Amino acid sequence: MTFLPRLGRYRIDAVLLLVALVWGGSYLAAKVLTEQASVGAVLALRFLVAALALLLIWALSRPRRPTRAELAVGGLLGLTQAAILWLETAGVAVTSATNAGLIISLTIILTPILESVAARNWLPRSFFVAAVLAVVGVALLVSGNGFRAPNPGDLLMLAAALVRALHVTMVGRLTRADGAGRRPGTLTITLVQAAVGAVVFLAADAPGTLRAIGAFGPAAWLGVLYLGLACSVFAFLAQTWAIRHTSAARASLLMGTEPVWAVLVGVSLGSESLGLVAVLGAGLIIAGTSWGQRVEQGHRLQAVTAVPAAPAPAHPSPAVVD
Repeated sequence: MTFLPRLGRYRIDAVLLLVALVWGGSYLAAKVLTEQASVGAVLALRFLVAALALLLIWALSRPRRPTRAELAVGGLLGLTQAAILWLETAGVAVTSATNAGLIISLTIILTPILESVAARNWLPRSFFVAAVLAVVGVALLVSGNGFRAPNPGDLLMLAAALVRALHVTMVGRLTRADGAGRRPGTLTITLVQAAVGAVVFLAADAPGTLRAIGAFGPAAWLGVLYLGLACSVFAFLAQTWAIRHTSAARASLLMGTEPVWAVLVGVSLGSESLGLVAVLGAGLIIAGTSWGQRVEQGHRLQAVTAVPAAPAPAHPSPAVVD
């Protein structure tokens, strides 16, 4: 009797790990593509592929007409998502895919800090110790085998981590249910985001996009499809499905393995290497972000359990059957 639930749980875990693996491999794929085309062209094609696929899925789902609120939220989040991916892609173009994947993992630390500032609910001291550990890891990582200033790509990835943390915080606030219990449609908002990104980057570099379409060979198009379909469409749908069947804490821990996969992909497929000091830095980043994630989750669970239950009414109402 317990075998099937356990098998189901392992299947969900495998899907979440696959999402983390797909995202971890995106940095090397983007780096390879930016060696053949401009950052704007690569992103225009990525967003176009994602938008067309999401439009097909949205149309097949028999959707209702998007509301003004969904269009406004999707448009705003589309702009922040475009900023994130421009910073990430421009950053990975001039740094290693390994460094990019590790530095962007600081989002795990930065997001709870921004959320705690917004909610005025300060995190435990141990969280900030973990954050310092992760920052020290970044300093060691970018120093290579000797202390030096980070290169422009590393700085762009740091900026991407900050903007991504801001974006995640905005998603949490803007997609909440309203007073009537209505929540913006996730698929609709994601489609609008992809469409906004496609328009932004096509407008920014239409000539470069046309040149890339004519110049890309089969391998490059596979990279574009990987970024558009696997990293955007599949990851979104799989993540949404898996989170509905497991706890948010378990999902975030499994998807938090993204930097590990980024290192493995960069070293094994990208022929990148890490010196001893950089390996130590990578270890500190993974340890700091994992520790900080666990502390934040424990703090959030404590806050939920600390809320006293509402007293039962003296004369309970009859149960309502839906």
